[in-house]
Amino acid sequence: MKQWLLAIRPKTLGISLVPVLVGSSLAWTETSQFSLLTAVAALLGALLIQIGTNLHNDAADYERGADTKARLGPARATAEGWFTAAEVKRAAYLGFGAAFLIGIYLAWIGGWPIIILGLFSLAAGYAYTGGPKPIAYSASGEVFVFLFFGLAAVLGSYYIQTLTLSLDAFTTACAVGFLAAAVLLVNNYRDLDTDRIAHKLTLVSHLGRGRARILYGALMLTPFLLPLTLGKENPGIWLPLIVLPWAVILLRRFVSTPIGPAFNQLLAHTAQLQLLFGLLLSLGLLI
Repeated sequence: MKQWLLAIRPKTLGISLVPVLVGSSLAWTETSQFSLLTAVAALLGALLIQIGTNLHNDAADYERGADTKARLGPARATAEGWFTAAEVKRAAYLGFGAAFLIGIYLAWIGGWPIIILGLFSLAAGYAYTGGPKPIAYSASGEVFVFLFFGLAAVLGSYYIQTLTLSLDAFTTACAVGFLAAAVLLVNNYRDLDTDRIAHKLTLVSHLGRGRARILYGALMLTPFLLPLTLGKENPGIWLPLIVLPWAVILLRRFVSTPIGPAFNQLLAHTAQLQLLFGLLLSLGLLI
């Protein structure tokens, strides 16, 4: 069980939790509409899609030669021999299948927009490392995370509660998506050398490390401008600024830390920052 827990990469699952919390909180703030059952279903669906994506990525990277002994990242289940690639893929498909079942309930609540969103999310989760041209092996990985763990997840969580959308929901989704994309950028920055050997040409490979550092700074700091776009009627929306100093510290570490195992901690801390930002924003919206 411990090995399966490590395989689903629990330190990154906040990427799924945050958009549902933020979207649901904003829905209540703007419309006074909220269903706990619907929010829980949306959260479980998002978590299961991410778990399925993580597991499929684990097996696919091993099969494509991206996960080798030279890799600097944390241990991966297939590469370590804990499970076979077939077992890990089977677990991924179970995750996707469970998400599909939850999606049936959400589709009943939200109608055809949720059906389309759910099917696209499941397809993207598989295509991230599946198929002839995996998303993770191209320059579009960070865009994928921004779209599905930012825009789609926040707007979907907002819509499933209200059956409407708003400009504030869109700008909030962008803020959440930027931080989620920053998490993947750290991963790809750390693994650049071994990824190139495996012909995994990520965005970092195209940008180079110098421009990737600039992008990381933009992704980490831009979300803190969100209170300016939401207005000043509710002072609680400024709560996320509490973690702005930590974002600056992480940016300095990203720029100055030599490539090595220390980036594993930086990756975990970037994910934790995104989680804290989302929790504080959700709390601030509800105050």
